[in-house]
Amino acid sequence: MTYDYIITGAGPAGCVLANRLSEDPDVTVLLLEAGGGDWNPLFHMPAGFAKMTKGVASWGWETVPQKHMKGRVLRYTQAKVLGGGSSINAQLYTRGNAADYDLWAREEGCEGWDYRSVLPYFKRAEDNQRFADDYHGYGGPLGVSMPVSALPICDAYIRAGQELGIPYNHDFNGRQQAGVGFYQLTQRNRRRSSASLAYLSPIKGRKNLTIRMGARVSRIILEGTTAVGVEIATSRGSEILRCAREVLVTSGAIGSPKLLLQSGIGPADHLRSVGVPVAHDLPGVGGNLQDHLDLFVIAECTGDHTYDGVAKLHRTLWAGLEYVLFRTGPVASSLFETGGFWYADPQARSPDIQFHLGLGSGIEAGVEKLKNAGVTLNSAYLHPRSRGTVRLSSSDPAAAPLIDPNYWSDPHDRTMSLEGLRIAREIFEQAALKPYILAERLPGPAVRTEAELFDYGCANAKTDHHPVGTCRMGTGPDAVVGLDLRVRGLQGLRVCDSSVMPRVPSCNTNAPTIMVGEKGADLIRGLDPLPAALFAEERNDRRPRARSEVR
Repeated sequence: MTYDYIITGAGPAGCVLANRLSEDPDVTVLLLEAGGGDWNPLFHMPAGFAKMTKGVASWGWETVPQKHMKGRVLRYTQAKVLGGGSSINAQLYTRGNAADYDLWAREEGCEGWDYRSVLPYFKRAEDNQRFADDYHGYGGPLGVSMPVSALPICDAYIRAGQELGIPYNHDFNGRQQAGVGFYQLTQRNRRRSSASLAYLSPIKGRKNLTIRMGARVSRIILEGTTAVGVEIATSRGSEILRCAREVLVTSGAIGSPKLLLQSGIGPADHLRSVGVPVAHDLPGVGGNLQDHLDLFVIAECTGDHTYDGVAKLHRTLWAGLEYVLFRTGPVASSLFETGGFWYADPQARSPDIQFHLGLGSGIEAGVEKLKNAGVTLNSAYLHPRSRGTVRLSSSDPAAAPLIDPNYWSDPHDRTMSLEGLRIAREIFEQAALKPYILAERLPGPAVRTEAELFDYGCANAKTDHHPVGTCRMGTGPDAVVGLDLRVRGLQGLRVCDSSVMPRVPSCNTNAPTIMVGEKGADLIRGLDPLPAALFAEERNDRRPRARSEVR
């Protein structure tokens, strides 16, 4: 069978495209996913996130040795399941700063992708439990709600931030980003609202949509300069699938450039070096890799103030029962429900540090777990200048890629990361947290000098799982796709996921990726863009708005 559209991955953007494109009953859509279904209850329980970074439903990749971090190799979790990263992340709903998208337009040549132009697509996707204003919508596919099982230490953290001079912010996605507060979460009815549940589950009965799991796309098939299909590898062998309109690459910031390179689309010299025939010389493929690097402080608590104690068998059983009966308790927590945005560099254009308060120690893979109850404060630098690459290790499509985020290649990134860590330590030292925190255990009171903190960072830093940029949208010789997401120099081929973002947004990247999928769907369908956002102060209109205006 020939399909109109073939979508190469069922991550957040792929799920959006499958939904929006199949709204037209006259087109046929094939959605391919290398992983399996999200049937395991852990995918739907908010606290299931703690298991996800430890190898559940992921590719098992890692970075190459990081030469600016003493050769450290970092685990690099990338999802391999229906819903992609939205099925295994911490469910934080953050969009970034308006300045992020205005820079896309002003400095990267991405006209039509400025904040006023993309905000309507964020709102179209959203079904917000609490907010309905210039910045938020409801009635969309993606459930967004507030935490339901916050612990007292969360409020103490917010007070501690204010004691340090960081203001309280009730909505990081609203008028301003800076401050401390509670995150909004991609949850509905106290269950994870992944892209799979939000965009696919309601429409799986559409006769013009086919979803195939366990199908890894090996290469894109080109006839001349036109993409006409894909080759997939399954448990039964390889298979050719053809399309009449377009191949839509949605395999993520690592998987999408990998697929293009496997197909002979990319820097010619690199392709020849690994034995891949050059089909289309496109130098920017796999370049411009950006990611947020995470440093963390872990403190021992004065008592049972976090969820570390729930790991004991009898408490695990009780927590599970509480969630089943009441949808409350530890299982209803994303474990990272409180945080904030602030400045490592006081002159930064917008907040350049993001904090995540982890309700325990050792929550994520590779992070030390304390013997007694602990609490973690992650600090991620949001405006990295360092740029890395994704390259092939061989011509074998099944081989892991060479992932080089090139962390701290720009010394400014290291300086700002260590300053963010210093601020995180100061938050833990404030009076509001004294009843909850016994002592800092990592880095530990003895670690103070720049050299000591650098050593600590090299040994313990981790990815924040926010890679972008490897199929950059924009202008210039290194751009991979144009403003319509078409691959430059080819027909019938677009990339539509986080890999097209020219710069990493100042936030978790799930919501921005869904926005790219929403806007991309309209581009593919040839629809007019949604009207650019207007704000109340510009309308000079404080009147109550009709329901249709809010959405």
